[in-house]
Amino acid sequence: MGEIAERIKQEVLSWPGVTAHPHRFGGVEFRLGHREIGHLHGDRLADLPFPTRIRNELVAAGRAVPHHVLPDSGWVSFHVRSIDDVEAASGLFRQNYERLAALSGTHSQSATSS
Repeated sequence: MGEIAERIKQEVLSWPGVTAHPHRFGGVEFRLGHREIGHLHGDRLADLPFPTRIRNELVAAGRAVPHHVLPDSGWVSFHVRSIDDVEAASGLFRQNYERLAALSGTHSQSATSS
């Protein structure tokens, strides 16, 4: 795992209840309970599952692109181009974490950094 993925992993694993697991297509998958928050394929690609409405908002805002394999699903992809993209990638994971924590009734800490 390279520096970019390691930084994202450290951030995501610092949130209450998050665990890391090998992803079936390579990389690392993050979960809150049994729900996947998203996964990383090395240092260059993050994939996250959202409801289609949120996926559409993220794509329209330029924060993500439709999933590289399943473009018609709620999944999004985020292409990490440099270390400067770690914050944006982590922000997507945080958004999904907060959504899933609310659905499951898990109490999460508010993000303290922007």
